[in-house]
Parts: sequence; structure tokens; C-alpha cells
Amino acid sequence: MKLLVIIATILSSFLTNLETKTLQSGFTVTVSETANAPMNFPGSIVMCGDKFRLEMLDLNAAYDGQTMYMYSRQTDELTLTNPARQELIETNPFLYAKTMVDVCNVAERTDGEQTVVTLTPFNQAAGINRFVLRLRTADLMPLQLEIKEGNKISVLKMKEPKFVSEQPSYTLTPGKDTFVNDMRL
Repeated sequence: MKLLVIIATILSSFLTNLETKTLQSGFTVTVSETANAPMNFPGSIVMCGDKFRLEMLDLNAAYDGQTMYMYSRQTDELTLTNPARQELIETNPFLYAKTMVDVCNVAERTDGEQTVVTLTPFNQAAGINRFVLRLRTADLMPLQLEIKEGNKISVLKMKEPKFVSEQPSYTLTPGKDTFVNDMRL
């Protein structure tokens, strides 16, 4: 029972940090399948709680707690939506981890300067086989996140993550000639 309390404390402390502090980091997402070569996608993120700003490839995205902003530089189009909670969870893997806690076996181990938290769903038919979160033990800074779904593995590797004091804007403002596609209800 003591081990479960320690695991819950490490994981809940990390999730509380994400709710109360602003995380800023570059990242690389690597997606690989058994039969294909891995694909890498660099980007950057700033987030606090559900709110975030993301840049990846030709896409800028932001969520301010109500509206999702998706801007494509290639088409110079800004799409505005009011996403459902499930859409946010699918967009942000840290929110996804938070929702998985109640439906998973949770294991934790510390190997030197890192703590590894592994979430394994009770129901393997749900799609996700394993969710692994690597944290820097000293300050619970997220370093890497891995999601295994069947033959597909997605790895989000953080680059120089840090908590910052400034609160960015979690909106995107269209340019003068940007086409705005407002799909909010």
C-alpha cells in the first residue's frame, strides 16, 4: 500500500505542476510502426493546465480554455472551434495521462536522476497498450512520453523543458489577409 501512495504522490505532484505552472519546451515527436521507418516532427509548446500554444511544421495551434485556434501558414487559414473534452485529451498527451490514471495499473521506478511512470490500461482492447512518462526526479520536469498502440509507438521527447513565470497569450490573431474559418457554435 505504501508503494501505491508514493506512486500516486509522484504522478499527482507532476499533474498538479502542469495545472499550476507554465511549462515551456521544444520537442520532437517520433512516430514509428513495425513495418515503416520512424518519422520525426519537431516543434515547441507552452502550456498551463488545459491551455496551450503549439508550433509544429506549418501549423500553429492554441487553446485558451474555450476556443481552439488552428493556423496553417501554408494556406494562411485560421480555424476557430470549441473542442469537446475528448478532442483536447487527444491533442494534449499530458491531459491524456491525467484521464488514464483511473483506468490503468500504475507502476513507478526511479533509475538515477529519472523517475519512470508506466500506465497500463486494465482493458487492453481500448487501443492504448502502454503509456510511459519519464520525469526528472529532482523537480518532476517531463522529459519524455511514450504511447504504444498496437504496432505503433509515438514518443514525445522534450528539449530543454522549464517552468516559466510569464503567462503567454493562448490565442492566435489572424493577419489582415488571413481567411478565418469560424466553426464555433
